[in-house]
Amino acid sequence: MTLSPELQRITRLLSPKQIKAIVGALDTPQIALWSGAVSSGKTISSLVALLAAVADAPDTGLIVICGRSLQTIERNILTPLQSPHLFGTLAAQVQHTPGSTTAAILGRTVHLVGASDARAEGRIRGSTIALAYVDEATLIPQPFWMMLLSRLRVPGARLLATTNPDGPQHWLRRDFILRARTVGMRYWHFTLDDNPSLTPEYVARLREQYTGLWYRRFVLGEWCLAEGVVYEAWNPDVHVVHDLPEITAWLALGIDYGTTNPTHAVLLGLGADRRLYAAAEWRWDSKQTRRQLTDVELSRRLREWLAGLPVPGGGEVRGITPRYTIVDPAATSLRVQLHQDGVRNLPADNSLMPGIRLVASLLATDRLRVHRSCRHLIDEFPGYAWDPKASERGEDAPVKAADHGLDALRYAVYTTRSAWRAHVGPAELDGAA
Repeated sequence: MTLSPELQRITRLLSPKQIKAIVGALDTPQIALWSGAVSSGKTISSLVALLAAVADAPDTGLIVICGRSLQTIERNILTPLQSPHLFGTLAAQVQHTPGSTTAAILGRTVHLVGASDARAEGRIRGSTIALAYVDEATLIPQPFWMMLLSRLRVPGARLLATTNPDGPQHWLRRDFILRARTVGMRYWHFTLDDNPSLTPEYVARLREQYTGLWYRRFVLGEWCLAEGVVYEAWNPDVHVVHDLPEITAWLALGIDYGTTNPTHAVLLGLGADRRLYAAAEWRWDSKQTRRQLTDVELSRRLREWLAGLPVPGGGEVRGITPRYTIVDPAATSLRVQLHQDGVRNLPADNSLMPGIRLVASLLATDRLRVHRSCRHLIDEFPGYAWDPKASERGEDAPVKAADHGLDALRYAVYTTRSAWRAHVGPAELDGAA
């Protein structure tokens, strides 16, 4: 396949590894996979290959771009493709209306398919696909991936995919990367050194942002086990504060809901020093009190607690109203009760790994601190560990014990990230790699 003059111009700005992957992908009969560290240049390389593949795609069959959600497809794929800085005059040939499930690329209609769970395979069942591009393949359910492969029924059809590494037992590594020749896959591994556009300062910031598991996966590009403690950067000497700074915004109250387990609420504020603060906590443990509270009682006590909180630096002033009340998505009954009591609330975004990764990044860069009054939350940090049994199954999950405050904090931080991201630390602290 011959690259257009515009794509040839773009490749002159890329590294030899990036160019090799582009050429190799366009010669691959079926599956081409870019894997490795964050910001290592794999995405821009794969997008150049995607444009060339769209231009050369068979006339029959669909072209699809798949990702965990429509929003991630728009952010990770379409926004870069529409950048004249990256793609010159070709950017004008990528048209998309935000929220639409189709785009036009080089005159071809491209279908955008979110695949957040196994049910998503129904969206492509029965289709005939000529070209597929998958963003963050390890986040795609295996049944969807297998269905997608079965839909590549046009002569010359191919699949292009990118991913960050996951656990060594993940199905993508186990069933495809380790069997690349057998399954018709070509695979390229990228490190930070393969991206010539990165400045030393940016690389240094990435190395500071990620710790432990994410450092090995997203900086070193390793497929490694989730083991040991989850929040390796946690240091009470650094992250626990005796006094709160001026709070410029009370962002959220995150609530983890329990019946036999504790119900835990964490108040999140944005400090004038551009840090997030877990400023206060409320907890009801029915096992210790030997009494369960009804939703009516929980709602009342939470509201009374907020009304009685002293405002930092406000003298005798009491009462805090957070901008958002973020509730455990499983707690439908409590959400209804809060709404009836005049408290507008949202279900938490319970994306576990992205949420944990975001909290870990904030801790690693000292952008999240905890007031000393949050004693239950502080006690939970050191013991929060990865579940070895889940790792053996190829999954990443913490041990579900003594995590109610951490879940409430994660709900508040991750669900409101669009509200605070521009005010706290580097823009890449968004939980997505």
